[in-house]
Amino acid sequence: MEQSTRGQRTRQRVPHAGELGWDDSLYEDGAGKGAGGPDDASGTGDGAANGGTGSGNGSGSDPAAGSGDGARRGGPRRNGARPRNRRGKRRILRWVSAVLALLILGTAGAGYLYYRHLNGKIKKEDLTLGDKPMADHKANSAGQTPLNILLIGSDARDSKANQKLGGAKETFGGLPLADVQMLLHVSADRSNMSVVSMPRDTMLKMPKCTDPETGKVYPASTVNVQTNESLGRGGPGCTVATWYELTGITIDHFMMIDFAGVVSMADAIGGVPVCVRENVHSRNAEGKGSGLKLEKGENVIQGEEALQWLRTRYGFEDGSDLARTHAQHMYMNSMVRELRKGAKLTDPGKLMNLAEAATEALTVDKELGGVDKLYDLAEELKQVPTNRITMATMPNVYGEGSESGRVFPKPGDAEQLFGMVRDDVPLDGKASKRKPPAESKDPAAAPAETGVLVRNGTGSDTQAPTPQRATAVAGLLNAEGYTKAVADGTPDATARTEVLFPGADLEGDAQAVAKSLGIPLSSVKKSTDVSGVTLVVGADWRTGDTYPKSAAKDEGKTPDTARALNGADDTECMEIQPGFTF
Repeated sequence: MEQSTRGQRTRQRVPHAGELGWDDSLYEDGAGKGAGGPDDASGTGDGAANGGTGSGNGSGSDPAAGSGDGARRGGPRRNGARPRNRRGKRRILRWVSAVLALLILGTAGAGYLYYRHLNGKIKKEDLTLGDKPMADHKANSAGQTPLNILLIGSDARDSKANQKLGGAKETFGGLPLADVQMLLHVSADRSNMSVVSMPRDTMLKMPKCTDPETGKVYPASTVNVQTNESLGRGGPGCTVATWYELTGITIDHFMMIDFAGVVSMADAIGGVPVCVRENVHSRNAEGKGSGLKLEKGENVIQGEEALQWLRTRYGFEDGSDLARTHAQHMYMNSMVRELRKGAKLTDPGKLMNLAEAATEALTVDKELGGVDKLYDLAEELKQVPTNRITMATMPNVYGEGSESGRVFPKPGDAEQLFGMVRDDVPLDGKASKRKPPAESKDPAAAPAETGVLVRNGTGSDTQAPTPQRATAVAGLLNAEGYTKAVADGTPDATARTEVLFPGADLEGDAQAVAKSLGIPLSSVKKSTDVSGVTLVVGADWRTGDTYPKSAAKDEGKTPDTARALNGADDTECMEIQPGFTF
């Protein structure tokens, strides 16, 4: 048997072993035992691991002669022969190596196939079906940008499972409705999260949408339409376009789930505790209600019972969609707290069930349509502590007359909430790392050289615009030296006053216009919808010659009408509507 340099011996039965980097000593008896092992005739003490020189005893230049600490691992041969059991051990080690290799390759292959299996179950659609391109995010001082995801709950009765869970046979085969709409906003620095719900009964004008599959064009509505109808105008991309049209908030992704998906996800997640102040049965004499039946106090719900909770309106508070929204917020907060405990996510079987349920239940936009991207998204969301999660509802008012019982965005308050999300202001009132808007480095032109269009945006879905408001404010600008300021007859209903500019070369001019009237710099915004400096007088400034200080003062405060709920609050308990107890 030839021997190479120390630690690189080769053997006839393993051709080219040295070239492969194998250490032949791994096949010897006593590997790891050191000198003094059963085959060591002369060594005593602590032999070196690889036959190197010992700690003072033996030079290590001759593996057979080394003694004491310097003896080679496994010791020298006896009379030039190897022990009888070495060949058997070699075979065992080779067999183990082969099996391990097959296991590694097999596991990798299975993992890849499972990955493809999960990816194949995710349904994907276009992000937006509207004609209006969404603006880019504004980065914070560290170059970070926020993340906005629209969560949509569909009431589609397009399968036997959904028909069984949803009931209402008269709706089978009809267009789906977006009965749950929540915008999830993760701050740029990932320190906080906001969830803003829009009641399904909200009335607003729909944007133009084009169905990507059929090519059918749904023209922009000229009258108010209930917001949940957006889903039937081509798919979830039209719901995204509707939100952007109303809020101006750039939406990065959407995730949509139906009845059956909610049940499967709720089962996979496991029980979630909820609370009711009295026994509740969401069912009255006319058969209205979700069927939810719970006893007073805390109840742990999952599966179909969780779906009932999320759908219940008759039996909660005043029996309105606003009450249902509050219950949904309570459930989501409780679910997050349960998942954050970690116990439910340490079981590989439960994790696999959750992965199966999520990929089968969700429809997402094409940019999010992969298991790896969903995983990355989950990692982003995990960064936010529970006590920095805030659930809120779009501030609203009820309509009158023929639209009685319908919901409309509350002038002032709704835009204030949307503006906070747009500007990445935390809804929990805690300090933000966001710096106030900086003054433009581009110097402003002289007022007399700056052209300004003034539009009347004081109207809303519930109020007519103040007559001649654009003309009045243009006159205020004339008095400040802006002699080129003119009223523009284009209606542009806006909740909060804004000064818009098309490009960086006019930002300084726009900021100067805002300062001249006491409008905060946060209301100065870049917009591709204008060709020059444009002042839109909003519903927050319907009268008077001075911009209301109260409008600017409350910019960073979540309106009380948003009914904010903190994610760490586990004391919330649903009030029960009279007539729905047992």
